[in-house]
Amino acid sequence: MPEIFVTTREGATSSLTVKAGVSLMEALRDGGHDELLALCGGCCSCATCHVYIAPEFLGKLPAMSEDENELLDSTSHRTENSRLSCQVKVTDALNGLKTIIAPED
Repeated sequence: MPEIFVTTREGATSSLTVKAGVSLMEALRDGGHDELLALCGGCCSCATCHVYIAPEFLGKLPAMSEDENELLDSTSHRTENSRLSCQVKVTDALNGLKTIIAPED
C-alpha cells in the first residue's frame, strides 16, 4: 500500500498508508485531515479539496480535466502544482507522494 506524506495548512507533516484505488481526497479525509473540506464529496464541483503536489509526482498523475482546470482557476491560491485531490487516484506509482493542503479561499 502506498505511503503518502501530508503537510497541513499549519505546517505539520504526517504520513498515511493508503489503499491503492481511492482518491487522494478520500485518503486525506479518512486519515483525519478535517481541514480538507471536500464539500462536494468528490464530484469535481467545488475546489474545496485543493492540494499542492510535489513537482516530482506531477508527471505520474493523469492529465487534468477541463472541469478541474476551471475550478482551480476559481481559487486565488492556484500554483503550477495545484490539483483537486478528488481527481487524483492513489496508485502504487504514487508511493512517497508529498502533498500540501492548500490555503482555504
